Amino acid sequence: MDDSDHASQALEYALDNYPDGEISVLHVVGVPSMMMGEATALALEDDLSEAAAKRSEPVFERAHEIADEQGREINTVVEIGHPARQILDRAEEYDTIVLGAHGADWSRATRRFLVGNVTETVSKRAPVPVVIVR
Repeated sequence: MDDSDHASQALEYALDNYPDGEISVLHVVGVPSMMMGEATALALEDDLSEAAAKRSEPVFERAHEIADEQGREINTVVEIGHPARQILDRAEEYDTIVLGAHGADWSRATRRFLVGNVTETVSKRAPVPVVIVR
């Protein structure tokens, strides 16, 4: 989950459609590099894990609000790296992956017409079913 509307809709979908399921919300903070904007600031942090956890707080606050509205509990997990890779690395731990059609980089939609890059990659490579929510 990122801070996009599609990610929030995906969580709502998962909570609605898997009422007995254990829902885990994964937020991935990018690896520091010259090409990843805000993620480059992570390179200056003394404790990368702590910095990643802090950056995930707004996303997890929103996720907990959504879950609370439905009277549900969720698990939250923060990882560091490329979102598609982190999702795929954990995929076999779950029965289904639920993703929003587009992530927070939707403003850069000229790269993708119908499905975001992370969603497309995960849907093609995941070893478990993937539900894409619009």
